[in-house]
Amino acid sequence: MPGAGCQSGVSLRHGADTGAGVELWPVDNAIEANALGKRYGRRWALADCALTVPAGQVVGLVGPNGAGKTTLLELVVGLLRPTTGTITVRQRAGFVAQGAPIYGDLSVADHLRMGRALNKHWDGGLAHRRLEEAGLDPRQRAGRLSGGQRAQLALALAVAKRPGLLVLDEPAANLDPLARREFLDSVAQAVTTSAEGTTVVFSSHLVADLERTCGYLILLAGAQVRLAGPVDALLAGSAHSQSLDDLVVSHLREVAQ
Repeated sequence: MPGAGCQSGVSLRHGADTGAGVELWPVDNAIEANALGKRYGRRWALADCALTVPAGQVVGLVGPNGAGKTTLLELVVGLLRPTTGTITVRQRAGFVAQGAPIYGDLSVADHLRMGRALNKHWDGGLAHRRLEEAGLDPRQRAGRLSGGQRAQLALALAVAKRPGLLVLDEPAANLDPLARREFLDSVAQAVTTSAEGTTVVFSSHLVADLERTCGYLILLAGAQVRLAGPVDALLAGSAHSQSLDDLVVSHLREVAQ
């Protein structure tokens, strides 16, 4: 994870994949991207991305399939290196990948022990409280958990690292409506109870999820950032959009034309 050994108050910069090392310097924003691009062969998954995300926001990332959402999130947490440009992020990112991957043969308690062993900022008390609130039995095998329970376990592991930046890639995509609501409520609670002012960035195909939880929106389409800013300001600046869903759909229609 990015920033595992960073000093307080500094962030990581991931430069284009030229063999250069990672540089550290202080920044005020949670994420800054300049001319950011990622190419796979001849296909650009993300191109010429310029983006600034202020700290302390719950940020919704939306866009059609293939828009570059997962690529952007993996660049943010350092799982990918850019082909072009740079991206700057806060230290100690917590990441829940698509499908909330966990180890099916391990118990819930085994996951917590593994998290403690791998993370020097691990908050065991927080992890246990999160699991207790989610109703998870520490003795249960993770492979026998429901989809909603697996998502809650993955979230508990991520927030117990005490990250400054929590990144969630389609965390509730495969959950039923009730489990999805409970998971999003858990995300909101994790942010509001954090003394560090955690920033959350999560992707979703469901605009209703974004309207419920997010104060900041990023819209990706065609491998580029098409819209970014505070939700209230974006809606106020659109004469024809009465809801976030209207705003997103209208911009996607413009891109398709």
